[in-house]
Amino acid sequence: MPDTASWCDIDVRKHLQSAGRSFALDVQLQARHPRMVLMGPSGIGKTLVLQSIAGLMRPDAGHVQLCGERLFDGATGLNVPSRQRRVGFLFQNYALLPHLTALGNVGFGLRRGAWGFLSRVQKDEAMYWLERFRVADLARQRPYVLSGGQQQRVALARLAILRPRVLLLDEPFSALDPDLRQGMREEVASLLQELDIPLLMVSHDEEDRVALQAQVVRLGQVQGRTVRMD
Repeated sequence: MPDTASWCDIDVRKHLQSAGRSFALDVQLQARHPRMVLMGPSGIGKTLVLQSIAGLMRPDAGHVQLCGERLFDGATGLNVPSRQRRVGFLFQNYALLPHLTALGNVGFGLRRGAWGFLSRVQKDEAMYWLERFRVADLARQRPYVLSGGQQQRVALARLAILRPRVLLLDEPFSALDPDLRQGMREEVASLLQELDIPLLMVSHDEEDRVALQAQVVRLGQVQGRTVRMD
């Protein structure tokens, strides 16, 4: 992935009101480095930036452009649905479907319709990714019996099978034991190389940046607005 072109160009403005408190997000980012880490104080709006790229939050104004495609434009009303953005978003809680097995979770995005079944080819593909993340022996297990590290591997396999054009991670290693974190960093780095896609990750851990050879973007507050600080 070349680092000369801007693969992510966003100008996100959003005003939120909750429990009597006002919050204003005003962030501009042109990402040229293939691996970027958003850092800043808790509650500053880092996750909202990821959500705006994934289409899970609609900004009040501005634009979101990913890999040369305009996904949101406040001036024209363009807002591409999340399911059409081809963005892999790993949530903090992994968001695995509790009623499905690990195999069912990984293959879920391949199904047609709410009650669609996986074909043999789709099952084989799901098994490939479970094997790729070394959890194939857990294919028939449901999420509640899996450890945090196992759940994360299944969640990454579920993203990888859809071949996203960018990977968004929201503090992916914070819930893992220290001994597991470095191994998962290596798994993510290997996946990025295999799929040849860029990364934008929220983290509070400087070791994440070092391990993934990422560039840092720091967010802070100026006059009550969350803005880019560097």
